[in-house]
Amino acid sequence: MPPVFADPNLPSRALHVVAPEGLEDWLATQPAGDFLRAAGFKAGLGELALIPGEGGVVAAVIGLGSVQARARQRFGLAKAATALPPGIWHAEGIPADLAPESALGWLLAQYRFDRYKPVTAELPRLKCPAGVNEAQVLAMAAGEYLTRDLINTPAQDMGPAELAEAFLALAARFNAEAEVIEGAALEQGFPMIHAVGKGSDRAPRLLSLRWGKAGPLLTLVGKGVCFDTGGLDLKPSSGMLLMKKDMGGAATVMGLAQMIMQLDLPLRLRVIVPAVENSVSGRSMRPKDILRSRKGLTVEVNDTDAEGRLVLGDALAWATEEAPEVLISMATLTGAARIAVGPDLAPYYTDDEAMAQALEAGARAGSDPVWRLPFHNAYESVIEPGIADLDNAPGYGFAGSITAALFLRRFADHPRYMHFDIYGHTPNEAPARPKGGVGQGARALLLGLPAMLGI
Repeated sequence: MPPVFADPNLPSRALHVVAPEGLEDWLATQPAGDFLRAAGFKAGLGELALIPGEGGVVAAVIGLGSVQARARQRFGLAKAATALPPGIWHAEGIPADLAPESALGWLLAQYRFDRYKPVTAELPRLKCPAGVNEAQVLAMAAGEYLTRDLINTPAQDMGPAELAEAFLALAARFNAEAEVIEGAALEQGFPMIHAVGKGSDRAPRLLSLRWGKAGPLLTLVGKGVCFDTGGLDLKPSSGMLLMKKDMGGAATVMGLAQMIMQLDLPLRLRVIVPAVENSVSGRSMRPKDILRSRKGLTVEVNDTDAEGRLVLGDALAWATEEAPEVLISMATLTGAARIAVGPDLAPYYTDDEAMAQALEAGARAGSDPVWRLPFHNAYESVIEPGIADLDNAPGYGFAGSITAALFLRRFADHPRYMHFDIYGHTPNEAPARPKGGVGQGARALLLGLPAMLGI
């Protein structure tokens, strides 16, 4: 079900939002004040109490928590989105600076992945709080729903062909032009994408979407490895458990594209997704194979499990040929990024200071945390094996996310390039983020694009 707010004209019950420092003054004005005191309500972050009356629950109160608590946990008020009784609610007393996050958190908390197990429970509905850009919040939530649905779908139902179907459906919904490159054209024009995908019975393909007639050109490239066995350098079984999410970069750029198109931003958009499955067969690429790329660079394959940078390399080279104003890639690329910043932060790379500042501002506004890592030029030699131009998996033992980013930069070759090494998965239940697939960096980019592109 798509994210929605309740009709503002319908009757509703009050959800009072109260901070600990104002609790006693607020309780003194409420008929249920003594009841709430007796119940031990302290207005901690996300603490919820239902207020009874004639006919059942007539209102509710949720704690705002301390500044320190809110700094440690975003979307703290999202608990109400699933814990309140069904019906229509409106927020009272919510601080203006927290209203956008709270409205978005409510919608994100109500996401359900119901493709294989229908969810019938009725959820409460919220009227959009005053001062919130309703269209923007709805677009961000809808784009995130798409991203989560794509990542959560198991590989049996989300191979290269199915990802292409979802991609084409997105293009059709917004009257965008779409193209699918496969077969001989893919093998000849994008040899690294072909090399990664040729080991699977599910044929690789390259997807491209164009939307918008005027404005600066923004190109998004997303890694679409629909399942990653590791290839001949086979992963252990434990390493494959989350590999349905290895197309999380593609899912995230598709979600971001939906946000952009739904809001009709004044720009030209291009989205490129190499869709492959990294599988094992007699056709699979081998360790020590040397691949030729679309850009003309040769790459020694020292680990068939480092395939994401190969498919992105060809896609980025293609994107750069058109000279977009801004070029962005997103990928579930390295375990090193997770070790560095954990699952909740989206690490990114760019050499453009203005883009970084715009992204950081967007991250704060969109409750979408990011962390900048460096394109550290001193490590360039690490990705140069001698026998070929580049090494896809140098045995350096350090800085795995940085060396992967440097590899991609060789193909992007663009002054306004930004790369995200995301996780795409919430390992434990968190406010507004149920366990499973999740988008990272998309809201930060959406809200940073006006400054990046001058729109």
